Amino acid sequence: MAFTLRQLQYFVAVAEQGTVSGAAHVMSISQSSITEAVKELEQDLGVLLFDRHPRGLAITQQGHQFLRHATKILASVSEARQVFDADPEMLKGTLQLGVTSLVAGYVLSDLLARYRRAFPGVEVSTIEDDGNYLEHLLIGGELDVAVVLLNNLRDRQALQVETLEMSPFSLWLPAGHDLASRESITVEDIAGQPLIMLTTDEIEEATRKLLGVFGARPRVAFRTRSVEAVRSLVATGAGVAILPDMIYRPWSLEGDRIEARDVSASLPAIHVGLVWRRGLSLSAPLKNFIALAQAQRTPRLR
Repeated sequence: MAFTLRQLQYFVAVAEQGTVSGAAHVMSISQSSITEAVKELEQDLGVLLFDRHPRGLAITQQGHQFLRHATKILASVSEARQVFDADPEMLKGTLQLGVTSLVAGYVLSDLLARYRRAFPGVEVSTIEDDGNYLEHLLIGGELDVAVVLLNNLRDRQALQVETLEMSPFSLWLPAGHDLASRESITVEDIAGQPLIMLTTDEIEEATRKLLGVFGARPRVAFRTRSVEAVRSLVATGAGVAILPDMIYRPWSLEGDRIEARDVSASLPAIHVGLVWRRGLSLSAPLKNFIALAQAQRTPRLR
């Protein structure tokens, strides 16, 4: 039996809320309906999506993998509905879009592709630059919206923010590194290691701020604006890196293995989202862009 859209909606709700009761409240449905739908979905897929425990549910690795597909499926359905529901005049116009470099490749590309398919009559102009300059353009009215890291916003009072994704930090290690075998890794452990620092998209500033909260001073061995350079340097043992989990890949370009360990308990997450000028009268293209981004927003897992 093929799974249904309703089962996907209930599954995503449980993943977001962490409990069946929480999902039932959000979806305005009985807990038994949620439970039955998730069980049927697991039977159909042949995998366990959640580990059950007395305090609720914990999503499994297979559940994590399927969650990405489920959110994309639901986003595509929402995208299709918007095309048919929209007034013809709302399918035309222009959109001035800003993006920071790291976000461009890992978040914006899929969102922009969906928007172009849904609203081919809208002319989209995109500029890539650092966050401070994009804030300046937004406040000055030269951009409609930007997709950026939200952690380093300067003028939040002048800007409206919509979080799309929360990505915890991971510690990147070469294969066989001593820290890879530890059950838990502390900030002090990280501070004692040579650090490969990514300087793109204010990541260096964010990393220093995060470590600074714990009084740790990193030993920076190498600074680079290239994510691929970070991967290669880590894989060959030049140091470790602390980067958002959303950009982790297990291999360098040379084919060397990169290990990742969760340090989310020690460091806050990176927030990625939309930013536009507070009080701005939203054009139809901008409203549609925001709605589409909200529809494919990554669930915030607990």
